[in-house]
Amino acid sequence: MRREVRCLVLAAGAGTRMKSDLAKVLHPLCGRCLVEHVVDAAQRAGIPRPMVVVGHQAEKVKEALAGRPVDFVFQAERKGTGHAVMRAEPLIKDFDGDLLVLYGDVPLIREETILSLVAKHQSEENACTMLTAVVENPGKYGRVIRDSRGTVSKIVEAGDASPAELLVKEINPAIYCFDGKLMLEALRLVRPDNDQGEYYLTDVIGIMNGRGLPVAAVIVGDSREVLGINTLDELRECEAYLDRTRK
Repeated sequence: MRREVRCLVLAAGAGTRMKSDLAKVLHPLCGRCLVEHVVDAAQRAGIPRPMVVVGHQAEKVKEALAGRPVDFVFQAERKGTGHAVMRAEPLIKDFDGDLLVLYGDVPLIREETILSLVAKHQSEENACTMLTAVVENPGKYGRVIRDSRGTVSKIVEAGDASPAELLVKEINPAIYCFDGKLMLEALRLVRPDNDQGEYYLTDVIGIMNGRGLPVAAVIVGDSREVLGINTLDELRECEAYLDRTRK
């Protein structure tokens, strides 16, 4: 890593689809809760002190990560992914390096994938380099829209996508490596002009493209590595997958 890299793990949501009183990122997976898997992957990739955005059951999330070298950011109101990153601005406003954004409910992310993402980002000197995946059933994931040259032009959230855009099978798992300063500049221009009234971190991509800044994407080989866990069934499937791969 030529430039310093910091990591922000978004872990503030409740996860209502889990139908559980426990915050989603606290659900156990093979002896560790979901967010522990993500923090550990970042640290194995050489990022020593991740920042974790907490909100729902914040104290319990902090307890789960006790003993690990992390910094916490509190998001009292959950107004979208862009808003979560905005809450971390006091910790990164003077940071002159790259910011990796991960999610606390994506426990299969591997350190090798993180390292390859950062390496591509830094070697190409991109404003943003993102991971994408191609899946048969994109569901509620944001769609990756490319132009005629194959360059990522924008990310469209499923709730705001047109019928044609919903047919796109390349999805955005929301794992990014940003030039930190350029990301903050773009994030300040994001507005909650969407059906959900939220600040989307994905809007940063369109703003960067509009400024002519380089945005690149890496399609991950195994989509399971970057898909979030949203239901107890998905959690069980993930545990079964890990059990198979460890044998």
